[in-house]
Amino acid sequence: MSKIYAFVGIKNYITLFTSQAFWTSFTVTLKYVFAMVILTNVIAFFLAYILTSGIKGESFFRAGFFSSNLIGGIVLGLIWNFIFSEVFVYIGKNFIPFLSKSWLGDPTKALWALVLTTVWQYSGYMMIIYIAGFISVPKDVLEAASIDGAGEFVKLKNITLPFMVPSFVVCIFLTFQRGFIVYDINLSLTQGGPFKSTELISMHVYEKAFLAQQYGVGQAEAFFLFIIVAIVTLSQVYLGKRLEMEL
Repeated sequence: MSKIYAFVGIKNYITLFTSQAFWTSFTVTLKYVFAMVILTNVIAFFLAYILTSGIKGESFFRAGFFSSNLIGGIVLGLIWNFIFSEVFVYIGKNFIPFLSKSWLGDPTKALWALVLTTVWQYSGYMMIIYIAGFISVPKDVLEAASIDGAGEFVKLKNITLPFMVPSFVVCIFLTFQRGFIVYDINLSLTQGGPFKSTELISMHVYEKAFLAQQYGVGQAEAFFLFIIVAIVTLSQVYLGKRLEMEL
């Protein structure tokens, strides 16, 4: 006996745009992405600046900071789940009262736990891109500025930063893109809890399609997420090519 299929038109998209759960998850994702992008790039830039300043053991420290990116998201989430639930709680009970309760059980702090874990993972990777940007700055221009009496801050502001604009574009858009599609850390660290306070959009789409078995709505939500990621990616390509032409 053959199945009868009914054409629903844009019904799934109407359900998507009127779903409070979807927009709550999307809002949580925006907060997560905003905090993660800023912290990751600030820390990565600072690390790159330090590790191109001529200190001893630069290669060792670069490898050390980059190694966090080599750990898979599921394993990384489990490691930090243990740290937040056991290590930090132990430290809090004995030394720092602020950490006496696990952040993962607090709806107001669980998202920050997710942000910090992601920042720890991606900072080393973005650091390598920033290091490449620092190395690409012409040495003769920096030497000429030093001869003219320019200090380190002046050289950083007026010479180094303008040459590193392509690195900023790549890193910022990469962190934006990865923030919207993150799933593995979300699953292993918080599982979207407590009370769905850390349920990011990728996890919501998966649960809608495969757990609730609402495949049509789940597909609509996945396509909406794809559009966002595509816009971010195309914006990166456009700005990158435009900056290459200007430089």
